[in-house]
This record gives sequence, structure tokens and C-alpha cells, in this order.
Amino acid sequence: MDLTLVSQNFGQTNSQADANEDGIVDIFDLIAVAQDLATPSLAPGVDGRQFNTLNFQTIQNWIDMAHAADDGSEVFQRGIANLKHLLSNLGEANPRFLPDKTELLANYPNPFNPETWIPYRLAEDAFVTLAIYDSSGRVVRTLDIGHQTAAAYESRSKAVYWDGRNDLGESVTSGVYFYTLTAGDYSATRKMLILK
Repeated sequence: MDLTLVSQNFGQTNSQADANEDGIVDIFDLIAVAQDLATPSLAPGVDGRQFNTLNFQTIQNWIDMAHAADDGSEVFQRGIANLKHLLSNLGEANPRFLPDKTELLANYPNPFNPETWIPYRLAEDAFVTLAIYDSSGRVVRTLDIGHQTAAAYESRSKAVYWDGRNDLGESVTSGVYFYTLTAGDYSATRKMLILK
């Protein structure tokens, strides 16, 4: 609710939501609150109103704004991590936090050696598979994820993990690879790079 209070007062001055007290409510206030989600005494108070505007896309927009303003400080890193944690854990508890659309996201890290995580979002329950191809289009590895419920699978504990090995268990060589996520009628492909 503290995050919602800040977001509803974006651009305002002399507001209770001005967490860093710089005179205007902006992304820096949101990060100040997000970094201390587990420390209630450090976050601005909420006056008891119910906020119904908090949803998946709102939190994702906050994360995108935070990345754009990120100065590399520990405050930003902790704030962004807490926002991502909030987003990834609220979907099952509250349908408002389910993604609006199914999508395949960029793997991280990228480039990588030898392992990477491949995040995705499901707007509805689906059987999920991930196929990894080399630059000539040959299938290197197929990962059958199975039936997944609608949610954001973005954290390391939820994203698809690839250890840089083919279906025979052999390490693949350096180079460009492609990964295709199939979830129900949805299919999308992205590129990744292994550097050894």
C-alpha cells in the first residue's frame, strides 16, 4: 500500500508520499519505499485508504522506471529486487497480479558462461516447452517444463534454467543460440550468446 501511495502521488509536491523529502514524488521515492519493504518503520505511512489500482502492469512499469533511473547504487539494486520479488510472488495470491499477456523475456545473464535463466510470463495456464537451437537451426536442447499456471516466471527460482548443455549432456560451444518458448497457442523466439 505504501508503494501505491507513492505512485498515486507521482509528480506532486508537499506530499506525505515524498519518502526522500526532496520536494517531489518520483521514482526515487518509490525506490526508497521498495528498498525497505521489510522495514515498516522506514517507509511512509498509509492513511488507511484502500488502493485498488495495484496490478501486474503497474508494478512492471515501476520496475521499468527504476531500471531507467538506476544509478547502480545499493539502494536501487535492493529496491528493484524487492519490486521484482513482489511481482513474482503476488500472482498466485491475487489474480490482479497476473500478467496481461504471455511473453518470452530476455535471458539473464546474456552473454553467459555456462548457465543462464530464461524468464517468461503466462497470462493463462498452459503446457510450456522451451527449445534451444544453434545458429544453423538445429535443436540443441528441448526442455519440457510441463503444465504451468498463469504467473510471472522471472526470478531465478521460477525462470527456466539452462546449463549450456545439449540433450546428450555435452557442453555446447561458444556462439549465438536461439530459444523458443511454446505455451499453448503462444510461441516466441529470442537470441542469446554463450562466451567461453
